[in-house]
Amino acid sequence: QVQVVESGGGLVQAGGSLRLSCVVSGRNFYIYGMGWFRQSPGKEREFVATVNWSGEGTYYHDSVKGRFTVTRDNAKSTVYLQMNNLKPEDTAVYYCAAGSSSVAPTTPRNIDYWGQGTQVTVSS
Repeated sequence: QVQVVESGGGLVQAGGSLRLSCVVSGRNFYIYGMGWFRQSPGKEREFVATVNWSGEGTYYHDSVKGRFTVTRDNAKSTVYLQMNNLKPEDTAVYYCAAGSSSVAPTTPRNIDYWGQGTQVTVSS
């Protein structure tokens, strides 16, 4: 059984930083791309950042470029999202997503498994 478990969310002031972690078990983590998505009330789930199987290919939503960094440690079956200079509009539930292939997934239809989500709240 595949499990995707996020951690690291919380409340932070604008301009602050948080690091999200996601551990995957039950599949060969190093084969698949991984992604981070987010969803706020009344909005659709949106892509935030994604990484391919090796960690060498990364993609970011325009709104987070230069502020967020996605990395992975295949030896630990873990993907990270470092979020710096956080803004109130970054407030959302953040979901870790395990892709269906080796490429970096950028849409929900390319996701096999989702984590339970972790709340990130940025106060102004």
